[in-house]
Amino acid sequence: MASRMKQANGAMSLAEMKEFASFPAATQRYVRRSLDIGLDRDDAMTRWSRDVVEAASIRAQARLYTRLPDIRATVPDDSGLDSVEPFLAPLMTVTAFDLGQGRLTTFSAYRFLYERLIGADVRPWLPAAFCSSAALPHLHPDLRRKLLQSISEAAATASGWSNRAPAFFPKWVEKVDATALPH
Repeated sequence: MASRMKQANGAMSLAEMKEFASFPAATQRYVRRSLDIGLDRDDAMTRWSRDVVEAASIRAQARLYTRLPDIRATVPDDSGLDSVEPFLAPLMTVTAFDLGQGRLTTFSAYRFLYERLIGADVRPWLPAAFCSSAALPHLHPDLRRKLLQSISEAAATASGWSNRAPAFFPKWVEKVDATALPH
């Protein structure tokens, strides 16, 4: 029984790695940067800032991501409308920022990041936050169209969601000179 569970976890991790690998390089970079900021993993400014524009973006993202603990704490247990506003409004604000950066260009990439930033319990709420934020007027119409067309009917109308926690959390990996490796 335990070995079957380990195999299932390994297969899920591999599937998550493959999904991450399918994203464009800019999306992969943004996901890793966002996880560093949102999970307080590394000094994102030192690792990810390439110029003053990116440094300003990282600072703005870090300010918005201070809302993540409250968002995590208010994920509704059910679809009761009384608990939606205190949760969905800040989630949409953070989502709108991330979509506005132009690096998360599909629902799949957005879902991948937010499942890790907030947790598996957020899955039922991601289509609403994504579609609402993708339709906001601060985004260029072409980007809005691309984002909204990226969510499948199945994702938008799912009748249930897995509560399995993500297993793969991509991190920065330093490049190694192949000639320095032992033979």
